Amino acid sequence: MINFDMNLLTAHLSQSISVFAPEIALLVTFIVALFMDVVFKKTRNASGYTVCVGLVVTGILLCTQCGVKDNIFVSMLAVDPFALFFKFLILISSLVVCLMSFFSDELNKDDRKMGEYYSLIAGMTFGMFLLTGATNMIMIYLAIEMMSLTSYVLAGFTKEIKRASEASLKYVIYGSISSGIMVYGMSIMFGASGTMNLVELAGLISAGKVAMMPMIVASLMIIAGFGYKISAVPFHFWTPDIYEGAPVTISAFLAVASKTAGFAGFIRFAQMILTNDPFLDWKIVLAVLAVLTMCIGNLSAIWQNNAKRLMAYSAIAHAGYVLMGMVVMDEVGISSIMIYLFMYAFMTLGAFAVIMLIANKIGSEDLDDYNGIGYKMPVLGAFMVIFLFSLAGCPPTAGFVGKLYIFTALFESGSQWAWLAVIGILNSVVSFYYYAKIMRNMYLRGDANDTVERYSFSSASIALVAIITVPVVLFGIYFGPIVEWANNSVALFFN
Repeated sequence: MINFDMNLLTAHLSQSISVFAPEIALLVTFIVALFMDVVFKKTRNASGYTVCVGLVVTGILLCTQCGVKDNIFVSMLAVDPFALFFKFLILISSLVVCLMSFFSDELNKDDRKMGEYYSLIAGMTFGMFLLTGATNMIMIYLAIEMMSLTSYVLAGFTKEIKRASEASLKYVIYGSISSGIMVYGMSIMFGASGTMNLVELAGLISAGKVAMMPMIVASLMIIAGFGYKISAVPFHFWTPDIYEGAPVTISAFLAVASKTAGFAGFIRFAQMILTNDPFLDWKIVLAVLAVLTMCIGNLSAIWQNNAKRLMAYSAIAHAGYVLMGMVVMDEVGISSIMIYLFMYAFMTLGAFAVIMLIANKIGSEDLDDYNGIGYKMPVLGAFMVIFLFSLAGCPPTAGFVGKLYIFTALFESGSQWAWLAVIGILNSVVSFYYYAKIMRNMYLRGDANDTVERYSFSSASIALVAIITVPVVLFGIYFGPIVEWANNSVALFFN
């Protein structure tokens, strides 16, 4: 009997490892990048090139998992099309951030060693991959901690800059508190149900075998933990300071990849646990969070005069739009979230890339220093206008398509959520004001004559921004494949 159990366990472990290939590739990339930094000390970006190659290999391995639906490592992780969608999005974001880092004067000045920087990006990507498929509360917590610990270091990587060290310290404090709250909620849920597995827990809740008060308290604590990762109000306080103090590349990474992974884990938890909870209508709670997040994010952004800080509040507001899709919590709602996050990734990465290149030339992120930038950097200025219009949700850009599907999901769910869609639309109008403030400074203030000094950029940096711009424009017009991909992923997730 023991031999049979051991054989069964060995077979399961072998099968799990084979499906775990993309994550193993990331671990190997992490180790090799550190090794390359030691061996090729005189080649600054040796580790960066290694991580880029590793991310590409990981993407190829992910392609082999299309259509796969399995539970691995004793149901600790799910490998399914839902997780695969988010893994691809996280992978693209990680690769773009690595490429952006090659052009960052903030990171590459002096003799700073960059090996650990790129290695930590690979490590953080690994943690985010785990979170997208985590079906056990222990795995959820471990994945979030792996993401958090690496991001703490990355946020303060430029440690000689005072605001970076301050940002990193604040990040650690806020992160520790949120992690403590979350793990305490998980312990309460385990004590009330006797299981950490989300599938088993969902069955116990549906059968009424979990007490009401422990369930509600624990769920609120876990929502607080996820709320911290996605920058939802009132768990958003860390976001502006960390985005402002961290390198631009890491601000972009946190705004896109970290938020994407947080939503992936939150959606899986909500769909399995909150929708089966007979004690409280969690849709109301999520709707309130969405309204608060949208309104506070957009209204606070109006008063900002630092580009990265403004983008931080913009990221908070966009988390509110995504939370509107979670209120619906059916196939249409989750599909709309996936479409939105896909579109959001490119327009946000593009905006941060332009902010980084501008900072390289003028040494500032203050919007008052953006006066006339549209004439001094005509190509980058044009790209920035596209990204800002997309972030505001203007047609025919990808941002418009993302918001269209979110609002459509709310209206299709019935008249009960029409008020939430209306608030979302009004917030989109408000957001256009502060995005327009950037464009105003770029084109309506400063010298517009032909003799104005123009800045030059490397062809590679301009090409990178142009490549990011293509999906923002293309998917604003031809978005069918993304919609179909999201719909198919969600259909298999529910079945």
